[in-house]
Amino acid sequence: MANVNPRFSRIATNGIQLHVAEAGPPRGPLVFLLHGFPEFWFGWRKQIAPLAERGFHVVAPDQRGYNLSDKPRGVDAYDLDRLAADVLGLADHFGQETFAVAGHDWGGTIGWWLASGPSGRLRQLVALNAPHPAVWLEAMRTNPVQRKKSGYVRLFRMPWLPELLIGLNRSKALSKGFHDCTGPDAFTASTLEQYRRAWFQPGALTATINYYRALLKKPLLPAAQYRVGCATLVIWGKQDAYAIPELAETSARLCAKSEVVYFENASHWVQHDEPGEVSRLLAEYFTENGRS
Repeated sequence: MANVNPRFSRIATNGIQLHVAEAGPPRGPLVFLLHGFPEFWFGWRKQIAPLAERGFHVVAPDQRGYNLSDKPRGVDAYDLDRLAADVLGLADHFGQETFAVAGHDWGGTIGWWLASGPSGRLRQLVALNAPHPAVWLEAMRTNPVQRKKSGYVRLFRMPWLPELLIGLNRSKALSKGFHDCTGPDAFTASTLEQYRRAWFQPGALTATINYYRALLKKPLLPAAQYRVGCATLVIWGKQDAYAIPELAETSARLCAKSEVVYFENASHWVQHDEPGEVSRLLAEYFTENGRS
């Protein structure tokens, strides 16, 4: 049996180096687990082993700007095209032309961008509480409920002040961001200490907020003009404090082949609230759609 315990390395891709957790057989089907804000590879710790046990080559990077990965300066370094190119470069490193992505939050945003982009290399996408970025931006402009849920994004537009505020009191504000989580043991005191170590890596607070700044300045097409050709599963916790459930269906309508699975009592942090079910869904979806 392939080693299901994560092994760690730094991999050069797209002009930077990313810190990567990896498990499973190196020649197995390649699956990227892409975390969101404000997590790091550790956010997938309960999904890595179950996928590796099913024979997948699982790669969970600290995305650029996060934890132990490089943190290039400037907002433009966090443009969606560059974030997607990081993943393509990792696939090249592992010698794989095609791959699958499971992405949560910003990781899902990058997954959508890869899926609706020109590379054609994505076999399957699973987006967890993450709408297509064009869908999200349109909803922030036109839906009053989503506009309210995304109020923090208006703060993130500003220079330096967001970093100052969220760094106060050992990043109490970031810790409170997990408040809607329904998993009783998901964010314990010891777990939050691991997150704090990642948040306070030099340059990390600015780099991770630059994801938002870069997206808000990026010209996007109207959402309806994007098309996703790969098989896509949207997993959505309906108690999300940051995004309305309607975004799941709206994003799925962009896809040639899609499914939406709702968890009625799960939050934005759905893979933490329902770790076993999410692991099962990922393994089954990647297996079944990989054959087709």
